[in-house]
Amino acid sequence: MKIIKTKSELGKSLELYRARGISIGFVPTMGSLHLGHISLVDRSRNENGVTVVSIFVNPTQFNDKKDLANYPRTFDEDLDKLSSVGCDFVFAPSVEEMYPEEDTRLFDFGTLGTVMEGACRPGHFNGVAQIVSKLFDAVAPDKVYFGEKDFQQLAIVKRMTDEMNYKVQIVECPSIRETDGLAMSSRNVLLTPVQRKNASVIARTLFECQKKKEEMTLHDLKNWVIQQINETPEFKTEYFDIVDRTTLQSTDLYVPGTLQGCIAVRVGNIRLIDNVDLS
Repeated sequence: MKIIKTKSELGKSLELYRARGISIGFVPTMGSLHLGHISLVDRSRNENGVTVVSIFVNPTQFNDKKDLANYPRTFDEDLDKLSSVGCDFVFAPSVEEMYPEEDTRLFDFGTLGTVMEGACRPGHFNGVAQIVSKLFDAVAPDKVYFGEKDFQQLAIVKRMTDEMNYKVQIVECPSIRETDGLAMSSRNVLLTPVQRKNASVIARTLFECQKKKEEMTLHDLKNWVIQQINETPEFKTEYFDIVDRTTLQSTDLYVPGTLQGCIAVRVGNIRLIDNVDLS
């Protein structure tokens, strides 16, 4: 496994494979790797001749400076995990390498980017588009792997890929969960033991929501989910919405095959997101 710090070195290293027709798989991360990330690396290795993983905590997608400062950083442990599963290249650039000058690009994703995470975290998706496009330019992969836990981000990246005409396949991978159902997230390690124990209520409520959709109106179902979560000490639902899987727009109309339930919950100072297929 080779660790690369600059775009120029990465480009030269990957061109050797590209010239031989070897497919390049890419897994973009912000580090603090868990089994969800590793599942993406495993799939890339199974589907490509060479796999690149980036580790870069992107400052432009944080609208809260405290959240950026507190984001877990475990670089050495991350390298050990990636080496153990046969990753080929780790791209770990500095902020100066990725942003030699301020990136003033503004992206417009229409209503995809103004609801849910877009409403709660102004500028977040613009920062995501900035860094993902920069990484696509640096790696020029054939396939890129994203987890479905970040459901709205996945929709944004797919839209950006189409609009910017990137010749890359976006591979959607299922969310990986802890044994109690909690969606794996780098932020889980920031929870206190009590918060972590109680956090299983998020997934448990979402799974119950899948069953109750036949019994309740979607409007009542949304209120029920929020009530269930908020009854847990220190838990505050920022939003729970049932949306069209393609447009991400809120709906109270049950149309089989089209719905996703998306949630963001504050647990003390930690923010967790999850989603569930209601189609």
